[in-house]
Amino acid sequence: MPTDDLPETFHVTTDEQLRAVSNLTRHRIMAVLRFEPATITQIAERVGLAKGSSSYHVRLLERAGLVKVVRTRKVRGVTERYYAMAARSIQLPDPGEGGPDVLMRHAVADLEASPADGERHVRMAHLRLTDEQFAELGERLQALADEYRELSDPSLPDTSLVFALFHPAQRAHTEGDAK
Repeated sequence: MPTDDLPETFHVTTDEQLRAVSNLTRHRIMAVLRFEPATITQIAERVGLAKGSSSYHVRLLERAGLVKVVRTRKVRGVTERYYAMAARSIQLPDPGEGGPDVLMRHAVADLEASPADGERHVRMAHLRLTDEQFAELGERLQALADEYRELSDPSLPDTSLVFALFHPAQRAHTEGDAK
């Protein structure tokens, strides 16, 4: 299914939608559906779930409006449904001060579950930037992610790119901290 006819962004606004995307299994199902439609059976195989569990999670995502049926076909008298994402990307609400950042928790869980002997690039850099540099870096990172998303080929293995550009919370100095 071409993604040209999909809305660019789905904004998560309700508690039901937030609960749906907050679950790691459903996050992984949405990753499967990111590039091409799939049936419950195909989703179950790719995520490593039983068909019943896969069906349950897809129904919750569908009810929340995050995925939709894009095609059906009859197979031996049974209607087979193909599901796809409802939009090219999902925009989560700001978690608020002290709130859990669902996206980063899923990213860390996926990173930890990735093969230890596989190639991966994980870096953390502490920077001191002006507001303008901060904004420019954020735009450049987003443009780079968008560029490679356009180059994505569904026949190739999945690759995840996660970045977080933020100002960390100021921590109070305690005795023993270097000055």
